[in-house]
Amino acid sequence: MATTYTIAELAREFDITARAIRFYEDQGLLSPKREGQGGRNRVYTPRDRTRLKLTLRGKRLGLTLSEIKSIIDMYESPKDTVAQIDRFLDVLAHQRRTLEQQRADIEMSLAEIAVHEDECRRLLEEAGVQDAPERNAA
Repeated sequence: MATTYTIAELAREFDITARAIRFYEDQGLLSPKREGQGGRNRVYTPRDRTRLKLTLRGKRLGLTLSEIKSIIDMYESPKDTVAQIDRFLDVLAHQRRTLEQQRADIEMSLAEIAVHEDECRRLLEEAGVQDAPERNAA
């Protein structure tokens, strides 16, 4: 008999909530079989487990669920592997550009904050406040 998993087992293994797994199912990333009275019990296959693992990996990379679904679905079709890899590389390159831009934006914001902090300290010093507080985030 093939190995199967319950929603609780997958939730525990991947340290996520059952609600998150149901959400991924609603998004078409997982498709468990239904068993029991009225199909209340979800039964996940090794395929579902792998798709969940890849979904979580994609989320860690910052990909959208639609990007993740597209990539995972590509690998389940008997299409050209080169085209699949090229598509994945395109998605990764786009995500890299997005994250690099976010990093540049954050660095610019931090530099601007530092300028304002220095100006405030200078104004406090001019006002005769001794030992203007050094406030560093985190």
